[in-house]
Amino acid sequence: MMTNLFSSFDPSTSFNLSLNWLSTFLGFLFMPAMFWLVPSRMNFMWIKICSILHQEFKILLGSKIKGSTLIFVSLFSFILFNNFLGLFPYIFTSSSHLVLTLALALPLWLSFMIYGWINNTTHMLAHLVPQGTPPILMPFMVCIETISNIIRPGTLAVRLAANMIAGHLLMTLLGNTGPSLSLMMINILIIVQLLLLLLESAVAIIQSYVFAILSTLYSSEVN
Repeated sequence: MMTNLFSSFDPSTSFNLSLNWLSTFLGFLFMPAMFWLVPSRMNFMWIKICSILHQEFKILLGSKIKGSTLIFVSLFSFILFNNFLGLFPYIFTSSSHLVLTLALALPLWLSFMIYGWINNTTHMLAHLVPQGTPPILMPFMVCIETISNIIRPGTLAVRLAANMIAGHLLMTLLGNTGPSLSLMMINILIIVQLLLLLLESAVAIIQSYVFAILSTLYSSEVN
């Protein structure tokens, strides 16, 4: 049972090749129709979402780095497409793997750190000791702040992957109990599964937003 349960999260379940990772690029198939055909409600809605995100990220980043909001809006869109595609049957959820989430979080964090320590060394050193810290606690605060800074890409990656895989596992476990239930319990199970699917849709949006907004906050700290 455990092999079947986790097989949906295994990248090499199809023909012993990692063809499932191609689902990461399925989101790009929706882009041409949305941007190049006659403007529709979906197009208007997506442009509205991007403009709202641009305004939010611009407030966090300030006016020092122009054009940076495009990176974070694109990051939000990419994660959102992958999260939503994973809710469809027989489509591989690439955002539930640490390989993908770390590949998104680690380069961003590294680039922020390298930029900050090279260009704003004094500012980065000042961040290690919060204002108003007693002198006796300063060495401990430096250690705590350094550790919290180092684990940031890990927490970003694990948060996204764990939230995506938890809901999918719960839905799979509940779905596997279907054949052994009575008709009344199956009806209740279907209602529960629909509610879980609604919850997972909300989680897909929230986690992509959280990933993008935390990346923006981390970048705003190095200026």
